[in-house]
Amino acid sequence: MKVAIVHDWLVTYAGAERVLREMLTLYPQADLFAVVDFLGDADRERLLGKHAQTTFIQGLPWARKKYRGYLPLMPLAIEQLDLSAYDLVLSSSHAVAKGVLTGPDQLHLCMCYSPIRYAWDLQHQYLSESGLDHGAKGWLAKIILHYLRLWDSRTASGVDSFIAISHYIGRRILKTYRRSSSVIYPPVDVAEFPLRRDKEDFYVTASRMVPYKKVDLIVEAFNAMPDKRLVVIGDGPGFAKVKAAANVELVGFADQDVLRDTLQRARAFVFAAEEDFGIAPVEAQACGTPVIAFGKGGALETVRGLGLVDEKPTGLFFAEQSVPAIVEAVGRFEREGTAITAENCRENALRFAPERFRREFGDFVEREWTAFRSGACAGTDAHL
Repeated sequence: MKVAIVHDWLVTYAGAERVLREMLTLYPQADLFAVVDFLGDADRERLLGKHAQTTFIQGLPWARKKYRGYLPLMPLAIEQLDLSAYDLVLSSSHAVAKGVLTGPDQLHLCMCYSPIRYAWDLQHQYLSESGLDHGAKGWLAKIILHYLRLWDSRTASGVDSFIAISHYIGRRILKTYRRSSSVIYPPVDVAEFPLRRDKEDFYVTASRMVPYKKVDLIVEAFNAMPDKRLVVIGDGPGFAKVKAAANVELVGFADQDVLRDTLQRARAFVFAAEEDFGIAPVEAQACGTPVIAFGKGGALETVRGLGLVDEKPTGLFFAEQSVPAIVEAVGRFEREGTAITAENCRENALRFAPERFRREFGDFVEREWTAFRSGACAGTDAHL
């Protein structure tokens, strides 16, 4: 069986690349494809040293830094990858990877992190945050996204089976493509975040400083609670805009050792984003640290909420992305948080270990491949 793995683009090592690593671990003989590949040496080693076969966008001007600007060309580019020699095609897709062309004798399984967010239900939010919700550039962006939606809908029919990274994304796949999916949660390297039972008197949040992460709301909430200390880890476009009071420490970028140590010592992890899955809350729980999270998206599947049916809570939820809601949630945590234990947090995080992902993903592919080959043989016999 010849296997091809298609990833959107390789420029950094983040959540999707962690999934890709496990896919390559399961299928080390697979050939790797991507729109562009600009990985550094350290990140490439994490992907078993693999180099991707790329598209014509790799050689276009400024592609290394401005590859996203070539989004209108990506549907054309991904369709130029010749995968006709492969039996099994695994696409790792949050943008265009699932659009590769395959034939009736090839099985195409898509690990879908989300339908293209900025083309579908989050279009208006992304256009507003990018300043493209008005004017000539705005209309051009809307036209491009309109045609991208048409292409994205068409290419969904070329996928034999979808895998969603959460039930939340499964609902988005159903809404967007009218296709069902199987849920396999992404791998989280919980072994890198050991349990620590004794906690210090501060809160932590860690994420890239982009608008949808809502780090500014968390900081503003703690500005209003001067008796409570917050440590903020992460940088990004919004870092300079965050106005912190004396009780809020803006660390900026931190390496893995600093992140791990801070998560282990913190009283709780505060998370205000509506995420598709959300790795950071799982890493915090692996350290035995409770999570105070916005009650929507993937967090509902990775955090066991205090006061809900679950008898082993690992955090609590707030109902809206607002400063008052975060302030109220922190107050509730300080009143009722003794019901949350470090051991329960750790136990819950272990559900997302890489070993579990490899087992579930490998079993899924095997089942789909067996069913596909059985159907192909039956079709051949009928034709003869």
